[in-house]
Amino acid sequence: MDARFNYPNNAVAAKVAKYLASAGKAVADSGLPAATRHLVEIRASQINGCAYCTDMHTKDAAHAGETPVRLNLIATWREATVFTEAERAALELAEQGTRLADAAAGVSDETWANAVKHYDEDQLAGLVSLIAVINSWNRLNVITRRPAGDYQPGQWG
Repeated sequence: MDARFNYPNNAVAAKVAKYLASAGKAVADSGLPAATRHLVEIRASQINGCAYCTDMHTKDAAHAGETPVRLNLIATWREATVFTEAERAALELAEQGTRLADAAAGVSDETWANAVKHYDEDQLAGLVSLIAVINSWNRLNVITRRPAGDYQPGQWG
């Protein structure tokens, strides 16, 4: 499959990507654990059907030491016993924040309260921002049909 549009080679799109990458750096500096960041990126990418981001973030997570068992169970995290309560709270927030149109209220008060139990204010800011950023990347890649499979861990820094 070929991409519809090569946005990294377009000046406007490259500028947008630069700002999204800067936002990602702020998230990385938020104190949100790296393992949690990987889980959220993968889960949102799965929901959005973004093959490129799913490929990228599963490979980066594995390279960072994430286990194959946990990577294979992300889509079914509710039934899996390998995730911490904090990770479950982040995954639930990521799912509801990604599927905003599926619920009239967006993210439920219960889901938010559960996230607040596990993350401090900076980490919550990082988590909410991460959900927004990965959804943006997903949309860029899905709309342009960016193909998956060739990503190498750490390729984008």
